[in-house]
Amino acid sequence: MSKLPTRLRRNPILRELVQETQLSINDLVQPIFVTYSDKKTEILSMPGQYHVPLNIVEKEIEQLVNSGINAIILFGIPEKKDEVGLDTINDNGIIQRAVRRIKQYFPDLLIITDVCFCQYTSHGHCGILDERGLINRKKSLEYLQKQVVSHAQAGADVVAPSCMIDEMVKYIREALDNNEYEDIGILSYAVKYASTFYGPFRDAAYSTPKHGDRQSYQLYPGNIQEALKEAKIDENEGADIIMVKPALPYLDVIHQVKSIVQCPVAAYQVSGEYAMIKAASEKGWIDEGKCILETLTGIKRAGANFIITYFAMNA
Repeated sequence: MSKLPTRLRRNPILRELVQETQLSINDLVQPIFVTYSDKKTEILSMPGQYHVPLNIVEKEIEQLVNSGINAIILFGIPEKKDEVGLDTINDNGIIQRAVRRIKQYFPDLLIITDVCFCQYTSHGHCGILDERGLINRKKSLEYLQKQVVSHAQAGADVVAPSCMIDEMVKYIREALDNNEYEDIGILSYAVKYASTFYGPFRDAAYSTPKHGDRQSYQLYPGNIQEALKEAKIDENEGADIIMVKPALPYLDVIHQVKSIVQCPVAAYQVSGEYAMIKAASEKGWIDEGKCILETLTGIKRAGANFIITYFAMNA
């Protein structure tokens, strides 16, 4: 007897019954950019995304919660920048204040906080620099420890180190455990490529490096064994979730990382991926809604347990 694969495709209900990869609203995390500005302003390179004032951030969150989104990741834009990013360890810093405010209104919302230096430092790099202009690993790790404890004290549920500094997960886990925050999870940007797809984010976070680039500490796009090595190291150091970033150009990496780690895997559909879809849809070249769902489904099919995406509410 002949086997005709199209038998299972002819009816829409049947197609849904046999669908292998299911995308749920529970798979999505929405990034939020919090600022001290007086009004909500659109990010020009990310149409539909905004700088959200701290004093009305709960209104933005209310829209998300009403749409069914139950998890966010916070990025803060400080009033002042300096060489070491002092706002990152300030208990009254932008992220700390935002977490406390949001938790007052939405205590059950899962809040992930980005843990880095780039948008807080005057030089725009992801760590504290030495006299040569290179990342001072020891000092950066010390400040990372202070940063995550401050975030935990404010009420963060998960901290997400994105600076790609060797042993960052180990030091963060030690700091949290030593301060009785054993229940706070670590979402490690273990596999973060030196990508051109971060351009709009750097506009949004004012975090473009003032000199040089980040290729000395982020992954080279042509490498996958290096990515697998980073993922295993961070898992062994205590990461609860491993992140791959960007998503669409690295679906093969997501798939292979998923196959070697025991913990969940997250993927970040980054600002450049978002901007390309928005630009093409504005030109009428693609159907935005269908493209959003197709790309998110593809990311999940590759192995992501959940996806950080600027399309969370749209989806």
